[in-house]
Amino acid sequence: MKIEIDKVLDTSGLLCPEPVMMLHNAVKELVEGQVIKVIATDPSTTRDIPKFCLFLGYDLISQEADEKNYFYYIKKVPT
Repeated sequence: MKIEIDKVLDTSGLLCPEPVMMLHNAVKELVEGQVIKVIATDPSTTRDIPKFCLFLGYDLISQEADEKNYFYYIKKVPT
């Protein structure tokens, strides 16, 4: 699946709650329909970012991981 990305937020090396706080600020800059890719190294983001999206109504399009990083693709939907 090819996802068109409008913004990248790299939170590598940061621990909870910083990745989610940075995501919260970055999403405010997006226009409805735009997608942000989040790169994280903190395993707690696998719990925190999906909850963030669910709570605030953003669309978590995809969630992936490799041996050292976690990747999230989040779409800003109409409010």
